[in-house]
Amino acid sequence: MIPHRFHEVLGKRSGQPETPNRLPDARLTAGIPRMSTPTLPNDRVYSTSHEWHKVEGDTLTLGLTRFAVDQLTDVTFVQMKSPGHKFSAGDSIGEVESVKTTSDIYCACPGEVVAVNSAVVEDPSLVNSDPYGAGWLVKIRPSDTSGLSSLMDAQTYGKQYS
Repeated sequence: MIPHRFHEVLGKRSGQPETPNRLPDARLTAGIPRMSTPTLPNDRVYSTSHEWHKVEGDTLTLGLTRFAVDQLTDVTFVQMKSPGHKFSAGDSIGEVESVKTTSDIYCACPGEVVAVNSAVVEDPSLVNSDPYGAGWLVKIRPSDTSGLSSLMDAQTYGKQYS
């Protein structure tokens, strides 16, 4: 059996433009109690492929959203491009594997990998337990941050994916 790609599971197919995933029809979810979701950090922006991007000075930190982690269930393997790797906006800069699937990781702007979180490489469960903190994946020196303007703020992302 060929494993499904994470983004296909969530409705995005590789090579196609990103489109928001469809939420379940309200008639199908009526009467089902909604679980409360943790507040999304407001200090970063979010992609429809479920990566968060946080700018700190001249560095961009990238990780997976809680929504992505919940869809993956348990992240079991993390492999990111090595420091020094240069890439274009939208290129895959690594991947995570879970018990369900494998997911490519994308960055919304071009740049160069400057650091990989060795803690998540050694212990991928950090992505599951703390995706917005200790579970960050990679730090990047962006060459152009204009791609970040097309991403969602926390409120917009939360309305679509929580």
